[in-house]
Amino acid sequence: METKAVLNAVPPYGHVITSEKWRNSSLIQGLKGGGVRILFEEELAVADFQLPNKSCILYVSECDVIAGNGYKRKLVRYRNSSSSRFQELVLLENTRLSEQYFAAVQTFVVLDLGLTLLPVGGQTEASQLITQMVHGEGRENPFRRRTSSRLLDPLVLALVQHVPGVGRVKALALLERFSSIQQLCNAAPAELEPIVGQAAAQQIHSFFHKPTAAVSQEPW
Repeated sequence: METKAVLNAVPPYGHVITSEKWRNSSLIQGLKGGGVRILFEEELAVADFQLPNKSCILYVSECDVIAGNGYKRKLVRYRNSSSSRFQELVLLENTRLSEQYFAAVQTFVVLDLGLTLLPVGGQTEASQLITQMVHGEGRENPFRRRTSSRLLDPLVLALVQHVPGVGRVKALALLERFSSIQQLCNAAPAELEPIVGQAAAQQIHSFFHKPTAAVSQEPW
């Protein structure tokens, strides 16, 4: 049953607090299909979703990116307004139309703002990712730093395996050294090379730090 939620509250396990603007979206329908219970909040600040693992999500759509620099102001407000009890994540639609801007957005989100960026193909893929996070074991945020003595979160492992040049074996090795997605994003090729080899190290680094010169010439 859909009910009103308290602003900045951490939802119960299996639930998501979301902005009213998503009520009739395909993303919400996907979450419901995945067994996630929805709590709607009319004034959810800047974040679009709050999860039981104490993370919040801002969704940047294809239209947001193509429309111009307005998404940057929204991201800055998101970074500045989020409660300290939440870990800020950004879901970015990386589609055929928006892929030319991806590197510039990635640099702004990860390097300039220090947020974790997760690319998705659209709302269907986003709903699947959020569903995995909601139904993941326990309530701990998989994107926070974790000690090597803990079992690897399957969601984090799956995300790392999506990086070009990284399969399951290399993903496991990387997560033994870099305990979060953020640490992996910030790793230099020299740090990656002893773990995965020179070629894969360059591929991984390029994935997170693509040159933005060509992109910056595009009109916004």
